[in-house]
Amino acid sequence: MTQPPVDALLFDMPPPPTPVERLLHLASQYTQHNDSLDLLLRPTNPPAPEAHTDSAQRLAAATQAAIKAVQGERLYESDELTEVIMRLRQLAFLADASVELSAGSARELTALAPEATVASAVTLAGEIRRRRWATAPTPDDRLGAVHRTALAEIACGHVVASSSLGREFTRSREPKVLMSTLRGLETKGLAERAMGSAPAAYIGGPPLDRVRLAPAGVTALASVLGLPAAGSSPAPATTPRPLPTAAQATARSR
Repeated sequence: MTQPPVDALLFDMPPPPTPVERLLHLASQYTQHNDSLDLLLRPTNPPAPEAHTDSAQRLAAATQAAIKAVQGERLYESDELTEVIMRLRQLAFLADASVELSAGSARELTALAPEATVASAVTLAGEIRRRRWATAPTPDDRLGAVHRTALAEIACGHVVASSSLGREFTRSREPKVLMSTLRGLETKGLAERAMGSAPAAYIGGPPLDRVRLAPAGVTALASVLGLPAAGSSPAPATTPRPLPTAAQATARSR
């Protein structure tokens, strides 16, 4: 049998995600987990006792894998890097602990996980730039300050979209992400909507569309994390809100 030419056996393989990109993807996984729990906890759809356990176990494993990826960078120890590792270990512990709790209490344990994970990505990116500036990723020149801020808010799980009476709109925290900005990111292939995947804005209302980073959006945002935002304050903040403890959630469920 004739062997195919050597060139025919070669093909492009996408590069593995960097630790910063891995953290941004992990933040999205936590957002999806939280959204799924919110939909399960609707009064008209009481969840099964263990409906969330498989997802929580996958998150705990994914967080541990992210920790190994960060440690694999072999950066010199610093207070900032130590905080990143400890924050991720807390998240892994909380995700694992949530397996033993009811869906409602489990939801409380991971409520702040997307923000905390993105904040860890920001800190890690800054440390990599500070120590290995020559090999740091080149900033995506398509991103102005507004787009950078919007991508960071999307990564934190702060942005949803919907429509009413033929008019599309977004819901987000401050700084607001406008529909025009979202459309621009979608046109560039940096953001996408997961239809009906987020909880309703009001009791009895329809599910909203969670806005997520597309794979290209993860790469683009990772390329600018750790850099000062031109003309605006860097976003998101690198100090996340305190995470709940397993004991606190257990006490609330009693």
